[in-house]
Amino acid sequence: MTGTHSGEAPAAEVLAAEVLFEKRGRLGVVTLNRPKAVNALTAGMASAMLEQLTLWADDDAVAAVLVRGAGERGLCAGGDIVAIYRDMLDGGDATAGFWAEEYRLNSLIAGYPKPYVAFMDGLVLGGGVGISAHGSVRIVTERTRMGMPETTIGLVPDVGGTLLLARSPGESGTHAALTGAHLSGADALFLGFADRFVPSGRLAELAGALESEPADAAVARFTETAPPSVLAAQSGWIDACYSADDAEEILRRLRAFGGESGGEAAEAADTIVAKSPTAVKVALESLRRVRGLSLEEALEQEYRVGLRFLAGPDFREGIRAQVVDKDRNPRWQPASLAEVSRDDVESYFAPLGARELKLSKERDNV
Repeated sequence: MTGTHSGEAPAAEVLAAEVLFEKRGRLGVVTLNRPKAVNALTAGMASAMLEQLTLWADDDAVAAVLVRGAGERGLCAGGDIVAIYRDMLDGGDATAGFWAEEYRLNSLIAGYPKPYVAFMDGLVLGGGVGISAHGSVRIVTERTRMGMPETTIGLVPDVGGTLLLARSPGESGTHAALTGAHLSGADALFLGFADRFVPSGRLAELAGALESEPADAAVARFTETAPPSVLAAQSGWIDACYSADDAEEILRRLRAFGGESGGEAAEAADTIVAKSPTAVKVALESLRRVRGLSLEEALEQEYRVGLRFLAGPDFREGIRAQVVDKDRNPRWQPASLAEVSRDDVESYFAPLGARELKLSKERDNV
């Protein structure tokens, strides 16, 4: 696909190989174009999207926007964590700038004045959730594998994910956040991360229809009934076990429930124990604190927390173990939940002073 632009966007031109922009009829099409990396999002891609989407918001020739991923593997596997790892070795300033731009993009998508259609096909993880689940028309398929797996790499959900997870039914979002589980399209619908189910084989046809038809009508015509959600079927034990505000108590309940019936609850406990203890406790606290906040306020909190993880040991160690050395044997510091104190957790939410991200103020000044 050749990128063409309304109101030429220099950033988009520079990143033309990684993210493509095209007008097709009255549809603005964004294609993430790093298929070998499952379209992992870079700082340049986020900046290009922010610039082009801002232009299209005021372009009367664009009635709706479609966001999709190149290749067969997925929309977006999240942020480019190898680039983040390299930056952490150099001090982390570039990552802080990337996150600030990415979060502005998430805020723009959430308030976009035109239908924002996201094809959440294949892998949709982390930052991929940020560029899709805040949209107004969110489509999953039988191939969708969605998740916020940040605790696996010593981080917590971001890109507004803490707010989305906190708004999910019962304690399903807490379960998804602490375990980092990959979830199906049906589960994404149950969580409230998506709106419609369309078979993957019909997405190209739907994209063509969006070029000339109103988005709601076109999507409704292709929508089918989703399979049952496994996560919804597990809501009984999930709600009972994860309603605690203390990670150790959640584990105790999972073990007790698993001791009676085995299966999923026991597996969830084992999964959480393998994550970064600090990340697990801070993720839980993040979900509790974000209730009642606006998206911009949630993003500001996530930025505050994220910069603290950039400065700590677990985020770097998690990426090393999962992606760099691939030994899958992270050495967390501290190594257990019991060693992460309440003061430790609260320190992640302390104000950043001059480094604060001020999306709420930026929004109010628009």
